[in-house]
Parts: sequence; structure tokens; C-alpha cells
Amino acid sequence: MALIHYVECNTTHASNFVIDVPVGYHWLLVITKTPAQFWVNGELKEFPAHSAILYRPSQKVYYQACTDHFVNDWIRFEADEPYITDSPLPLGVPFALGDPDYCHKLFELLVSEHNFNRDCRESSIDYLLRTLFNKLWESYFQDDITPQYYQLLKLRTAIQTNPGDSWTVTKMANFLRISPGYLQNIYKKTFGISCMDDVINSRIRMAQEYLIYNAQSIAEVASQCAYQNVEHFCRQSKQVTGHTPRNYQKHARD
Repeated sequence: MALIHYVECNTTHASNFVIDVPVGYHWLLVITKTPAQFWVNGELKEFPAHSAILYRPSQKVYYQACTDHFVNDWIRFEADEPYITDSPLPLGVPFALGDPDYCHKLFELLVSEHNFNRDCRESSIDYLLRTLFNKLWESYFQDDITPQYYQLLKLRTAIQTNPGDSWTVTKMANFLRISPGYLQNIYKKTFGISCMDDVINSRIRMAQEYLIYNAQSIAEVASQCAYQNVEHFCRQSKQVTGHTPRNYQKHARD
């Protein structure tokens, strides 16, 4: 299990903020929301926002603000779990975070669990930390994490969260303030699927859920999933799943 000594999220510091602990802490994980400077391999280097850095116990810790303010999530803790102690993550070297919004939500939950003495506090903290370290591991081995990637990730999250919206390539391009042609190019390169195919797949997944568990008609499901007519819905359902909505519904219920 892990013992949290302190955890905070969205902590804002002034431009003169410095952490300098030559003999280190316990385990310390810092995730930046703004650029910052870190002492790495004997010199001070600047790293961009959405960087994560893990310090082992007794390791020198030095970082500071490099803009007019510094914002971060951070946690200081003790642990003997192999997913932490034997992690392949670099120690004392920042790396780009693949999904900062997801990790921030985990930090918010860790703050809540740490500050309230609920019955399942220890196991909840353990599960949250395991998930957080999974995300750190995924980030460390992910290539080409750029500022543009973060904007594309927000768009994809919006699509998959709200597939019933009236998504078009133009609307998605406006979301990122880039041209439709450029969006289609970089979206496919980043996620391995076109932006409209992503919309269609998300809509059909939502439709499948409604077809199995709701008492709505196929026409009502089509409308709820942003299809203007049932024929179009049936055609795309067949293309994605190999079944018409009615056949899928019958097969799933049987």
C-alpha cells in the first residue's frame, strides 16, 4: 500500500517559487501546468507545461518557476509497491504527459480520498495511484506528444463524450481553429482513424447501447444519435457492425 503525506492539485506559485531539497523527500511526483525549470544531469533546464517528473526517496529535488507564475499538481508519499518501486519511469527527469486532463482528475480524486477518512480510503488511494502510474507509463512510451496533440485529444474526447452532437469536419476544424483539410490530415496521422469515422464509430457504439437496453424505436435511436433519417443510420450501422440495427438488436437480446 501507499501512504500519502501530502497531495495538492492546481497549486499556484509566484514567479520566485523554488523547491531546493538536496537530500530529497520520500517519493515525490510533480506534474506541471505551466513551464518550469528542473535540475537535470547537473544543469538547470526548462521543460514545457504538462511535464511529469518522479523523484525517488533521498534523491536531490530542485525545480523553480520560469514565468510569471507556476502551477502544478504534486504528491509526496511512501510506497513499497512494485508498480512504483520497479517502475520503468525515469527518476528526476521530466517527460511529456500524454493525457494531462485525465491525470488531473485522478489528482482531484486523490486529494478527496486523502482528506476524508472514508471506510475504503486506503484501497481507493491504492487503485487511484495504480491508475495514475499506468497513465504515466503510457505517456513515457508514447511518441510525438506536442502542444497540438493536446488540442486534438480534447477534440477526440468531446466527440466520444457527445457523439450525438452535429459534428462536421468544419465544426471540428473550428474547434481547433485550423483548416478542415489540415485537421483531416493530422487527425488521421495522430489517431489512425479519420475524424468523421471516429464520429460514426462513436455514434454507432452509443446506438448499440440504446438498441439493447432502451425501449426506444429504431427511429428514435437514430434521431438521438444525430441521424436525420433511419436509412442513413441503418446503412452506417451495417458498415460498422455488419448488422442492421434491427438485426443487431435481435441478435444481442437473444
